[in-house]
Amino acid sequence: MKGQYFITSESVGIGHPDKVCDQISDAVLDQVLRDDPKGRVACETFITTGLVIVGGEITTTTFVDVQKLVRNVLVGIGYTDPKYGFNAATCSVLSAIAGQSPDISQGVDAGGAGDQGIMIGYACDETPELMPLPIMLAHKLVKRIEDVRRSGELDYLGPDCKSQVTVEYADGTPRRVDTVVLACQHTEDILDETGKRITAKSKKEIIETIAKPVVGDMVDKNTKYYVNETGKFVVGGPQSDTGVTGRKIIVDTYGGVVSHGGGAFSGKDPSKVDRSATYMARYVAKNIVAAKLAEKCWIQFGYAIGRAEPVSVMVDTFGTGKISEQKLVDLIRKHFDLTPRAIIKELDLLKPIYQKTAVYGHFGRDEFSWEKTSKAGILAKEGMATASIA
Repeated sequence: MKGQYFITSESVGIGHPDKVCDQISDAVLDQVLRDDPKGRVACETFITTGLVIVGGEITTTTFVDVQKLVRNVLVGIGYTDPKYGFNAATCSVLSAIAGQSPDISQGVDAGGAGDQGIMIGYACDETPELMPLPIMLAHKLVKRIEDVRRSGELDYLGPDCKSQVTVEYADGTPRRVDTVVLACQHTEDILDETGKRITAKSKKEIIETIAKPVVGDMVDKNTKYYVNETGKFVVGGPQSDTGVTGRKIIVDTYGGVVSHGGGAFSGKDPSKVDRSATYMARYVAKNIVAAKLAEKCWIQFGYAIGRAEPVSVMVDTFGTGKISEQKLVDLIRKHFDLTPRAIIKELDLLKPIYQKTAVYGHFGRDEFSWEKTSKAGILAKEGMATASIA
């Protein structure tokens, strides 16, 4: 895009009700994969005041103690004290799990996709992670809130939190952070004499301790900070809002900078292309940008249930490509096997890695296999050779 414009992205923390559900669903998946890598999991979680419901379709040779698993996840998050509105020891946990439909299973067993759908991948050169800057800053803010809470540096913080960052762009390049929004659950200790607002001192502490170390030199004298703008955030977590698996799909991906595919990720084993093919799309896009064949790369894969090869592959470089988009598609089809079985093998997706993905975004984190740039070298070599011939 040309000219001046603003992009806003948000993230939510480890104790946000939707993210609690994502973590529980992915913890169930991890438990299955530890003992049964061939297990099939499609697990959904619902949480509200004093209640967790885990449901879905799971076919496995192992046993998952859902009660114990849920409570362990809640303890790890920090919901262990009634002052935060939810207690791992006293909440009710209900399980409603059945097996995977045999009609779906027969197609997956043969190597086909577990469902139809469109999967989106993206990368850009705005950050070292090859991710859009707004979503990376938003993730780093909620991670900073969690670190400060656990260290005790700000001992009044609770598990629930949200962040939002608005970045000003000029001709496609991020120039400055315009606005930082933080919502931090807290105890009543930092309320002022009215009991309706946090103190000015606490608000300043949150800005200085959490926001400024993250946004760094991207701010200026006109940057705006909004902290707990309703006044207070004592009642949080599942006590204040229900949570459901898969409801933060834009937080999970690219912060709204590009489109999202048809499905959520958490609670799904990698035979579900909603998850595995989206990871592959990010892997492909990141390698294209790392190869400097484009400054921005958006990829769409389309799949049909029961069929292994994608029905479509599309690339858009937003005018930044060094070679044509059709030639990029040709390179993708040559160097990346996009069948579900090959994706699972290439990205090593049958390991219990998924609970870690459920917070702070699925992309832009080097700990995950789909963030590697192992194909950048060959793409750069063949891509630039193609450009020279053209």
